[in-house]
Amino acid sequence: MPIPKAELHLHIEGTLEPELAFALAARNGVELPYADTEELRKAYLFEDLQTFLNLYYELMAVLRTERDFEDLANAYLARAAAQGVRHAEIFFDPQAHIARGVDMGTVVEGLWRALGSSETNHGISTRMILCFLRDESAGSALETLDAAKPYLDRITGIGLDSAEVGHPPVKFREVYEAAAALGLRRVAHAGEEGPPAYITEALDILGVERVDHGLRCMEDAELVARLVRDRIPLTLCPLSNVRLRAVDVLAEHPLPAMLDAGLLCTVNSDDPAYFGGYAGDNFDAVREALGLTEDRLRELARNSFVASFLEDDEERRARYLAEVEAYEFS
Repeated sequence: MPIPKAELHLHIEGTLEPELAFALAARNGVELPYADTEELRKAYLFEDLQTFLNLYYELMAVLRTERDFEDLANAYLARAAAQGVRHAEIFFDPQAHIARGVDMGTVVEGLWRALGSSETNHGISTRMILCFLRDESAGSALETLDAAKPYLDRITGIGLDSAEVGHPPVKFREVYEAAAALGLRRVAHAGEEGPPAYITEALDILGVERVDHGLRCMEDAELVARLVRDRIPLTLCPLSNVRLRAVDVLAEHPLPAMLDAGLLCTVNSDDPAYFGGYAGDNFDAVREALGLTEDRLRELARNSFVASFLEDDEERRARYLAEVEAYEFS
């Protein structure tokens, strides 16, 4: 069994495997522009973030009903459990669904049908994080938060994703202030394609408690010192970084240097159906490509639970951390 870990950077729409996409398309009468799963899987090779996003949004057309979202989440949870995931904080993109006529309730209730029983069925505790699309308007984000208010008993926090460059965090100041007032936890993608200044802005203006990606913080020594001092977690996604050309090859990934600098790094899968691997696959990949020791891998697993939004259940966090310490590598 792989080392126990939490997954903190996972877009549920990005877990849509070609086989499930075709099954849902058939169920919902959606015609996909691909002959079969093999042709679709070949399309999962991208040149950059925008190329990926185009396909990502195109395939969402198969997600129509609560049952579809339930099936999507259960498929992810089964794969995650097999790779050692014990706790998952799952992003979802309601604007992408609302824009095509699927309402907030269908998305949340559908996901909850799987996540509400995830511990019983898969041995994984879960949290839901509603993400705003940064290439949509700030007004749209506020409308989305308003639409989510009936479901806040199931939503732990908010995030910010999609195309980063040209959409600085400050654009979403108002919706983050509103979310904070509602008691929601706050994270945001920053410093993947965007500059280190976006990370600083996310901290100072959005009040984020965790930075998703944050790779480019290494270009700013003062920012690194701040992240270390304040113990701000970074949710890194190594295989994603390579597939989207943020890093040329995995062997050049800055993860070891980031850990050496004292940063609280975690390893996650991002959009695993598209980027070549789930959480355990990412652990295996960095272990091999970067020569990480067992102590380093244990540190990454420990960090994932430390960085989790488990303040409402510290007993659970302690139990997970004890599992990490007791784990014996084979």
